[in-house]
Amino acid sequence: MDISHQIIHLFLLAIPISCIAWTVTHEEVFREPREYCVRKSRFCKTIIQRKFFYLFTCEYCFSHYVTVLFLFITRFQLLYEGWRGYLIAGLSLVWVANVYMSLFGFIRVGMKKEKMDADIEELKLKQEKQKLNAK
Repeated sequence: MDISHQIIHLFLLAIPISCIAWTVTHEEVFREPREYCVRKSRFCKTIIQRKFFYLFTCEYCFSHYVTVLFLFITRFQLLYEGWRGYLIAGLSLVWVANVYMSLFGFIRVGMKKEKMDADIEELKLKQEKQKLNAK
């Protein structure tokens, strides 16, 4: 595969990796298992157990394991063939996936802020309307 196809694959494969990592570590659908993992990552007796459970609470950490799964499924290699290609592909996929997740998080915070501003404005308008009706 030539380098241009490899780069396209890199940016495309990072999309589902970031999607899975973000969903498991942030979204409501996985809240209960994530809260369980958070508790276990804080209160397990051994460091190995704590670190194991922490992996499911950190999108960066979890993206490494999702990437390994995707490398196993797709056999994607970057620049070189063999283990070196897998290593470079894996680290590159993790990096691109985390850029995607950072951008998504930034956009999402902006959207939440806009919604909160709109809610505050709506509340102010309701209060002003109530004041006018009271007079």
